[in-house]
Amino acid sequence: MILPFGLSAYAAGFMALALAGAAFVRGYSGFGFAALVVSSSSLVMNPLVLVPMVMLVDAAMTVQQAKGIWPDINWRRVAALYVGALIGVPIGIWALSSVGVDTARAVIAVYVLVACGFLLAGWQITRPVGDVPHVGVGVVSGLANAAAVGGLPVAVFFAAQTLRAAEFRATLIAYFTLLDVWSLVWMTHAGMITRGTIYGSLLALPILIAGIWLGGRQFRRAEPKDFKRFAVVLLAVLAGFGLVKSVI
Repeated sequence: MILPFGLSAYAAGFMALALAGAAFVRGYSGFGFAALVVSSSSLVMNPLVLVPMVMLVDAAMTVQQAKGIWPDINWRRVAALYVGALIGVPIGIWALSSVGVDTARAVIAVYVLVACGFLLAGWQITRPVGDVPHVGVGVVSGLANAAAVGGLPVAVFFAAQTLRAAEFRATLIAYFTLLDVWSLVWMTHAGMITRGTIYGSLLALPILIAGIWLGGRQFRRAEPKDFKRFAVVLLAVLAGFGLVKSVI
């Protein structure tokens, strides 16, 4: 078999395990897939070539989850976030070549780590959050998505509120799917989608389907308090990975 992106057999095996683990996390929490895959891939390959593939398969995985999450999606939140992302994504992709992916990841990582510190200390947004803050977070998310960490600002924003676990997860998945589709439009325009992107995505799908199914099964067994704790700890871990990678 010809391996995508010129990977060795060892690197391909490592990436298969990384994809399976990231898909399980996505199935359970609704976020973290892109950041986990890109962080893991930096150990064996250039992670930038995987960003378009990660977004393509991330959007495709929603098809598997759509039936289970549909009743719990808060479409008003999704719409407001997406308005911001429509602005942020093209600017982020344009700015990435000037700022650099490591700088972008470092900025987002510091922001997420500080927010996680407040969340673990018990801080929460107790008042209802309107459309304008959602649009603002959507802009930040769109900017960050060029570096495959667009999900982290939104997940922090949701974790600070008193959302039901099912609404938290379903709304994130719905928004990230739209965010990925919009990002892919601009990445295609920038020439970032290649045959390797499509080939790698097709090879990854069986692994991802299994991981998503197992993660979703685990979510149905989880207690709400355990889900919230897992989400905040996962955010901190992902941000830590991103910060370490950006400075090494």
